[in-house]
Amino acid sequence: MSNVVSYTEAAQTVNAYARGLMPVDGRVCVPLHEAAGRVLAEPITADVDQPPFTRSTRDGFAGRAAELSSQEWLTVAGSTHAGELPPGALPVGSVWEIMTGAAVPEGADAVAMLEHVERESNRVRLTALRVLKSGENLVARGAQACAGEALLPAGARMETGQIALAAACGYGDVTVHTRPRVAILAPGDELVPVEATPRPGQIRNSNAPMLAALVEAGGGEALILPAAADTAEALDAALAEALKADLLLISGGVSAGKFDLVEPALERLRARFSFTGVRMQPGKPLVFGEVQRAMGSALPFFGLPGNPISSAVTFLLFGATVLGALAGLCNAGPRFAAAQLARETDRKAKPGLTRFLPAQCDFNPANGALPKVETIGWHGSGDLPSFGRANCFLVVPEETGSLEAGAIVRILLI
Repeated sequence: MSNVVSYTEAAQTVNAYARGLMPVDGRVCVPLHEAAGRVLAEPITADVDQPPFTRSTRDGFAGRAAELSSQEWLTVAGSTHAGELPPGALPVGSVWEIMTGAAVPEGADAVAMLEHVERESNRVRLTALRVLKSGENLVARGAQACAGEALLPAGARMETGQIALAAACGYGDVTVHTRPRVAILAPGDELVPVEATPRPGQIRNSNAPMLAALVEAGGGEALILPAAADTAEALDAALAEALKADLLLISGGVSAGKFDLVEPALERLRARFSFTGVRMQPGKPLVFGEVQRAMGSALPFFGLPGNPISSAVTFLLFGATVLGALAGLCNAGPRFAAAQLARETDRKAKPGLTRFLPAQCDFNPANGALPKVETIGWHGSGDLPSFGRANCFLVVPEETGSLEAGAIVRILLI
């Protein structure tokens, strides 16, 4: 039975489903340098205060803010650089020469920047009209975190900043969730392997490696199944193999044509369909649901449209959400950003579909302006050359036919 919903309704359905999922069973300990993109299964905690000592954020002179602000001459009692500890407390009426990152001596509560002082022999003073406040140009011990404090929760994805933080806390290895296994099936008599030379009427199977790349980037392990012929028997055999996975992506065969056999094959597995179409372009034939397996667990699946841009858009919008939940990721889902539209969109377009148009965004605009985005001319959702030039999708809301140049718009990041 047909159940076509709006983009908003589809997103709400998938988000609610994902919130009810548990991460796939299994944890593994990996070296920190191999943890990029993995999802933490256990929190990262501080082994010591962060920072472990009060440290300077500038090259200059550590002292008492009140004494420095008097503009009186103060004696330079000593000096240290990063990696050294001052030998004792700072004497009254003196300062300590210090480098960025070095420990501040006891008694000092501010650091005067090197360029903000005058120096004569072994004494310095703050330049005229300058004052210092207590706490200026230093970070107090424990200001960033206290020993034992959880700094990264389970469910955080390990990226650049997270890896640096774990290293600072002494984690040579981290415990992460096992990657979900994602079966990718691209059925169709017209498909041949990437390395083959297509005969007339045939095309290379570009969707499988594209989806595999999206899956790997989303924290999953891609399992590309052999392309299935357009027969009920071939599809049944392929789906039986896919039942071993944690998520199933079927690219193609979900429209209403004579040889679109995916939905009937899923029905033979007594699949439960949450929706069988979405009012969006591209991606309208998207199907989402789950198959109950013999061992009792459910296999979520997406029947993605066969055209590559449609397949990519629908995975980014919906598939990535379910994959992230299975990977144990907090707040999994599509990534959007704001930009300014450089040129108006097609005035002939009618409202009624949420559209996702291949676009290029200049993420480095001059003078602090918003990123500028403009659509790429394309010839439908099978236009791979246009897709290859895109770095985002312009989102045109369902109630809008076209967007004016200069409008602040939403873009879907690839």
